Amino acid sequence: MNESNKLEKYIISKKDKIKISSKDIKSGDIFLALKGKRFHGNKFINEAINKGARFCITDKKNFKENKKILYVNNIYKYLLEIAKRKRDLYKGKVIGITGSAGKTTLKETLAFFLKKDHIISYSKKSYNNQLGVLISILNLNLKSHFAIFEIGTNNFGEIKILSNLVKPSEVFITNIQSTHLENFQTKNNIAREKADIFISKYNNNRQKLYLNISSKSENILITKAKKEKNLTIIRIDNSSKKYFIKKISPFKKIYKVTLSINKKLINIITEVVVMHRLNNLLFCLAFYNENSLNIKSVINRFKFLKPVEGRGLVHKISLNNKKINIIDESYNANPDTMLQSIRNLNNIKLNNNKKIIILGTMNELGKNSYKIHYKLLRQLDDSIFKFVILCGEFFELSIKNFLNPNNEFIHFKNTNKIMRYLEDKVHNNDIILIKCSNSTKINKFAKTLLKQVSI
Repeated sequence: MNESNKLEKYIISKKDKIKISSKDIKSGDIFLALKGKRFHGNKFINEAINKGARFCITDKKNFKENKKILYVNNIYKYLLEIAKRKRDLYKGKVIGITGSAGKTTLKETLAFFLKKDHIISYSKKSYNNQLGVLISILNLNLKSHFAIFEIGTNNFGEIKILSNLVKPSEVFITNIQSTHLENFQTKNNIAREKADIFISKYNNNRQKLYLNISSKSENILITKAKKEKNLTIIRIDNSSKKYFIKKISPFKKIYKVTLSINKKLINIITEVVVMHRLNNLLFCLAFYNENSLNIKSVINRFKFLKPVEGRGLVHKISLNNKKINIIDESYNANPDTMLQSIRNLNNIKLNNNKKIIILGTMNELGKNSYKIHYKLLRQLDDSIFKFVILCGEFFELSIKNFLNPNNEFIHFKNTNKIMRYLEDKVHNNDIILIKCSNSTKINKFAKTLLKQVSI
């Protein structure tokens, strides 16, 4: 058996062995020496081997000959064929999650509940592009009962490719929002692209579709789904007769939320009402009920569920000897999620503590970027916060054209100045919300801020 055959057999029989960073390599792992923005992965092959990598795969020939290093012309195409074989061997239930926002949070939420009683596989981090999905299949545990995949897109035609590769039988679409408008132009186009995950000619395995319909763009999903044969549509919105939020009752500093699950009422207690988290819980309860799983397991574990890092996780830090609460929403942002986060902060019940907002640029919004940022500030200004710190050219331009705001809007180009401003202005137990797109100054600033002394 040659080295290539040994490698293929090893990938198919093992789980969680494929790594794209030499820093993550452990004994027995496989290192993909990929071309990066600054370096080619070949630079880190020796490090990977020294850390115990069993194989390294590269598409660049400048390396010393070693039985552990396999050269291929195209890494993606080479791994794609192995991934197809491994997916065909998998006999468990495959779940595919797509949508404009909340894919990772729903994936992590469902995985949190399922792994208590079942063997599961699920994509790590936000592995939802072509390479990420491919790696997730290659890392699949063939003995697992459930496999959960994120399926993302930032341009036309990508969902059909990934859906054909993953072949999920149970499909979740979280929402349709204003993401990647630079390419898609409209939310209707986004809805049409996302719908490919349940279209039979791209995914002939699909059986159940879980939806939360709350906008005109999302109605496109229902229209397309109803034209599909042998597809069960399961809704968790106000038009659903099986799965919906019946009542939210405030009581002192908490809320009692009553959920209707197939005509049975379930009550949960939460300190703050965050609608996308409640929707995720509904998605999970619907999945459990539709698959005859133990719903009590979800209810019992709900109180231990925490937000995903960068997506609402609350950190307590010490800043200039003052205890501060940070709501970290710095992973990514679009106009819908940013407004949603602001409203969630506004709904938090406090005594004398202040609420502070730090917003960074929203990326990939296309030609209407300025108008969208300006509109967001108009919507934000309906509520009053201690102050609102902004960073990015579109917010800077918006402030210049914003007359008589109710809030104090402060724009900084330099994040070091933001840190000094916070050290001077915040008080004990103040709450700071940070929301921005990836690869922005505020995204990097959030990581710096959270390195302050944790409490």
